[in-house]
Amino acid sequence: MNEYDLAIIGWGAAGFAASIKASELTDNQMKIALIGSGPLGGTCVNVGCVPSKFLIEASKNYKNAKDPLYNGIRSSATINFGAFMESLNNFVKNERESKYSNVIKNFENVDLYDGLAKFTGKNTVSINDKEIKATNFLIATGSRTFIPEIKGLTDYYTSDTIWSLNKIPKKLAIFGSGEVALELAYAFSNFGSEVHIFNRSNRILKGFDEDINRELIKALKNNGIIFHLGMNFNEIKEENSKKSIITWTGTFTDFDALLVATGRIPNIDGLNLKAAGISTDNGIVVDDKLKTTNPSIYAAGDCIKQPLKLETLAGKEGVIAVENIFGSSKYVKFNEIPWVVFTEPNVASVGSTESELKKKNIEYTVRTVELKNVVKANILQSYTGIAKIIADKDKKILGIHVVAPNAAEFIIEGVSLIKNGLTYDDLIDTVHVFPTVAESIKIAGQAFIRDISKMSCCMD
Repeated sequence: MNEYDLAIIGWGAAGFAASIKASELTDNQMKIALIGSGPLGGTCVNVGCVPSKFLIEASKNYKNAKDPLYNGIRSSATINFGAFMESLNNFVKNERESKYSNVIKNFENVDLYDGLAKFTGKNTVSINDKEIKATNFLIATGSRTFIPEIKGLTDYYTSDTIWSLNKIPKKLAIFGSGEVALELAYAFSNFGSEVHIFNRSNRILKGFDEDINRELIKALKNNGIIFHLGMNFNEIKEENSKKSIITWTGTFTDFDALLVATGRIPNIDGLNLKAAGISTDNGIVVDDKLKTTNPSIYAAGDCIKQPLKLETLAGKEGVIAVENIFGSSKYVKFNEIPWVVFTEPNVASVGSTESELKKKNIEYTVRTVELKNVVKANILQSYTGIAKIIADKDKKILGIHVVAPNAAEFIIEGVSLIKNGLTYDDLIDTVHVFPTVAESIKIAGQAFIRDISKMSCCMD
């Protein structure tokens, strides 16, 4: 039996971050087993963040080439989608090698085990025909797509498998309305697909307030996406390679492809967690220090019970778990974690929403600015969107929520404001660059103290 100081199950964002941090803290002296299956790097680099953002950026480039934004500019574009997807998959391969395969070679103290781990006791696991014992464990097995039970649902793509597509669907049905569903819907609508989003709930993006969702739906409808919300679907039928979706209110026909993006569930089924004394409840149960009900086993990332599933959060939790194994008492401050949907416009959020504050009976005030008040947004000809700031009675900023171009790039200002307990007076007192879309946050702050319709550009 091989023995280790630390065994990490899962080699995605959380697992890699944990193995590197543990190595750094011990000058590469800690003996670590890194166990995983499938390509190194897990979801994000292989089938998640990296390929989806490559797809989105390429689709914007194609759409703008076909239909330029500005008067007086004429252009045209064609696409070989098969060749494009080959370039996408090559890019993913290169990033995986650069950021994971080559990186782990720097840590000779880390042994890789390719296989599915299963607990055989409170401090032992088996992988294939090998058994490993470790002083401490970290479970970081991530998540997978949830597949709903729908009669006839057999031939479909998920966000894991869509990367094998080599032809643009003329008509695409998407089940789900979370960030993955909306991002892929946006990309394929740019490529020319007629995209229909079906969702049993009558809303999108569970974590956002309704005004944010309304603005995003408006923008996506302008992009040609058709929404079917509050729609119960009973059966999928296929004839001559065309799919029909039968709902309680009618039948929708002639879909070339179906994408299931109805959320993700923790990858914990085969771990035999009971043998290790680990409790679960829609994910692995951990305390605020990421320790499971087995005191020598921690867990991090999408496999644990928590409200957000983000690559950056998983990496942060992997690091925190290791630091706590070494005696720290760190924890994740969820109100400081930014969340982004990479449609166009972007949706970016950090801190509390109005609905959360109402549930907690916390007094607050809010100011919302439309993008038409932001010069750079007008230059970009992006007129749909808002910037919203929520503050308490003492002016301290509690939440910032933006629907705007490039919001993913500047929501970090909101993180800094909330992390440091700053007020909208502090925000206003900070000189911003003009013209930028990021200025929308400052203008929303200024809306607390004046009528912005009576304010010139660069007014402080």
